[in-house]
Amino acid sequence: MSKKIKRILLITVSVILLGGLTFGGVVVFGTYSYGTRVGKIVKFSKKGYVFKTYEGQLNVGGFAKDDDGDISPNVWSFSVYRGDEEIREAIDHAMDKDLTVKLHYDEKFRQFDWRGDSKYFIRDVEIVEE
Repeated sequence: MSKKIKRILLITVSVILLGGLTFGGVVVFGTYSYGTRVGKIVKFSKKGYVFKTYEGQLNVGGFAKDDDGDISPNVWSFSVYRGDEEIREAIDHAMDKDLTVKLHYDEKFRQFDWRGDSKYFIRDVEIVEE
């Protein structure tokens, strides 16, 4: 193989690897959207076999109809990062006092088992009414 072909091959492989790492980084760490949801926390737990994650559900009001035609409360599932002790305490407080909260969240591109069961991660808890 000539020197020119080796150089082109090395550059091509490097560009492909760099592109793959960039894409992977965006998918794992990037945020797709952000927003807020208001309601009452109806469930919050630490769960998982290997990766313990914090998962919760917010009753956003109203009812939803599933594929079978059954009607159930309209709940929204979310996750909390393991290191966010302040967020977990605020959620526990809101559940204990039955408070309406506004949850500020980031939606990730994908859900990964080691992060949580949901693509939605809470970044702030705001008490709407005491």
